[in-house]
Amino acid sequence: MARWSAEHPVRALIGWFVFVGLCLGAGSLAGTNSATVADHWVGEAGRADAMAAASGLQRKPIEQITIAARSGPLDQARAEAAAAEVASRMQALPAVETVAPPVRSADGSMLRVEVTMKGPDEAADEQIDSLLALTEQVQQRHPSLLVAETGNVSTSAGVDQQRGDDLALSEAITLPVTLITLLVVFGSVLMAGVPLLLALSSIAAAMGLSMLVSHVVPDVGVGNNIILLIGMAVGVDYALFYLKREREERERADGRLDSAAIVGLAAETAGRTVVVSGIAVIVSTATLYLAADVIFSSLATSTITVVLVSVVSSVTALPALLVVLSRRAKPAKPKKVRSGRIWDAMLRPAAKRPALTLCVSVGILLLLSLPVLGMQMRVLNQDSHSREIPAMRTFDRMTAAFPELRTRHDVVVRAAPADAGAVRAALADLGRRVQGDPLFMAPAPPQTSWDGRVSMLQIPVPFKTSSAEAARSLAHLRSDYVPAAFRALPGVEVAVSGDVAHDADYLAHQNGKLPLVITALLVLTFVVSVVVFRSVVIGLVGVALNLLSAAASMGLLVIFFQFGLASTLFGFDPSATSAIGSRVPLFLFVILFGLSMDYQMFVVSRIREAALRGVPTRQAVLQGVGQSAKVVTSAAIVMVTVFATFMFLHLAEMKQIGFSLAVAVLLDAFVIRVLILPAALTLLGRATWWPSRLMHRAEPPTTPIPVRQTDPVG
Repeated sequence: MARWSAEHPVRALIGWFVFVGLCLGAGSLAGTNSATVADHWVGEAGRADAMAAASGLQRKPIEQITIAARSGPLDQARAEAAAAEVASRMQALPAVETVAPPVRSADGSMLRVEVTMKGPDEAADEQIDSLLALTEQVQQRHPSLLVAETGNVSTSAGVDQQRGDDLALSEAITLPVTLITLLVVFGSVLMAGVPLLLALSSIAAAMGLSMLVSHVVPDVGVGNNIILLIGMAVGVDYALFYLKREREERERADGRLDSAAIVGLAAETAGRTVVVSGIAVIVSTATLYLAADVIFSSLATSTITVVLVSVVSSVTALPALLVVLSRRAKPAKPKKVRSGRIWDAMLRPAAKRPALTLCVSVGILLLLSLPVLGMQMRVLNQDSHSREIPAMRTFDRMTAAFPELRTRHDVVVRAAPADAGAVRAALADLGRRVQGDPLFMAPAPPQTSWDGRVSMLQIPVPFKTSSAEAARSLAHLRSDYVPAAFRALPGVEVAVSGDVAHDADYLAHQNGKLPLVITALLVLTFVVSVVVFRSVVIGLVGVALNLLSAAASMGLLVIFFQFGLASTLFGFDPSATSAIGSRVPLFLFVILFGLSMDYQMFVVSRIREAALRGVPTRQAVLQGVGQSAKVVTSAAIVMVTVFATFMFLHLAEMKQIGFSLAVAVLLDAFVIRVLILPAALTLLGRATWWPSRLMHRAEPPTTPIPVRQTDPVG
């Protein structure tokens, strides 16, 4: 494919940009299919929600309009006038189903008007702007009051807006820093623009394709963030490795070959390695589907899509672009490729004292990994949302005045219609039981569906969703109060849902799938390494080093975020640093394995090439690492830059993911690949390639010969 692209560069480039345009056009026409509330249902809470939804008792999309004084006591007359205006104007909106009478807080500091929107949350999302605009109009008419809106729908809209702003900020930071890094590497604006152009076009195509794929695997809202995060990293990464080999082939040819032939030679080595590396990343990421979770499936789909597109661009558009550029402007004769004094110094410990280097380096990474044993995970819900979102600031003020609105448990019961009376009596008994417990507040009267089959009791909890008190209230409710209240009705189906239950059941579901995903990941990465390098030893070493790198980076994640160091150093909101997001460790583990496989493929391929020429293993290791050192470093700098920008986004999980990926890439590039890997392979010697017979047939050269590239994947 790369050879054809090099021989027909104009056609290849036209084809590539037509492909990008088609992806964007088709994606725009199809639109994005976002995940629904039902897609997130798991465990007992999911069963309760399904029962409630089937009977029409599901939670409605409710918005709360709050009216408070800007300072001092609330003027009740003005507040009531504003509340009446809100109620009358809201009721006239097509998106509004009902408007409840105003409710005054116990301390008289706030009035609130409850507005129920029509349809499910997904439909309400499209109509929320009209409610927010009306609330703003009422605010302008009553400047002495503070009129604001909050609710699940307005909060979701605020999070989406913030996520879009964050994406634009990340692009504004990433692009110039990446360009500067590439300028340092290539010393040419033209050549520096090649990786950037390919990465951006790959990202654009992947975003279009992701819209199409979302109709199979629903998007959870962070797909474009992940595509930018991974696409910029691997897109530039692949282009750098390809360009490095193209320069080497051009130097070796010394003007004897035309550009198409030179690019074709680079394709035989770097191009093939890029394809194999991309496949390794895709295989690793695909294990996330085993989690049987819409969020992980969406993250996996976004990652796989952008990696696949980046691989395609590296063997089509990149070779063609290199040929076109070389024909239009004759490239300067490349400098001799050397590892440099800095890299010679960094490699010296592994070359001179491999055993000591291995022990010290591994020991340090193991120490960094120890905090993982104390990792505390929780679902990052509205408690961790940025308070820069207006709806979240309003929510905090509202729940301070109305603590019963902080969170609640929904006890859903399904039984035969003939038992409806007994079920209501049992729910009333349950309500009386919990009233004496300080973990609960007085519940509302039970609700029963029109057919009498399903009943529900809503029990308020005056604590934050993520608090220990809320978790204890759920545990007591499920293990003590509910069984006691329904002991006399053994045939009914009872399940507890609510915000706390959703988080608890999701975390339990994820932890239950964790062993399966990790096992599959380890097995598949081992198999890929063995198939590519035909060495069981390389496969084992690769898995061990990937585990070490991932564990050390997550240990640092715990230190910075869970222990609060990130708040001290960077001023992060403590709500984002008190615990590790439940989805972060598994996603990181899988992605880090994939990115580590990238470096493993590129570096070990170089070592294997030298070994196949008969170079002794010790020398082959140093030669292979030295040849790939500069480009690995450049790629790592680009990756770290991209990942580090996500630390300054608002979404807590993206902060943690960005930090961990940046740290992991630094450790992988400067510790794993420079110290531990060469030290380990040097100590292993020819055993490194067991049981491959190719190495046994490789004879050391009798005279020095120039480096000649061979097929890195055999």
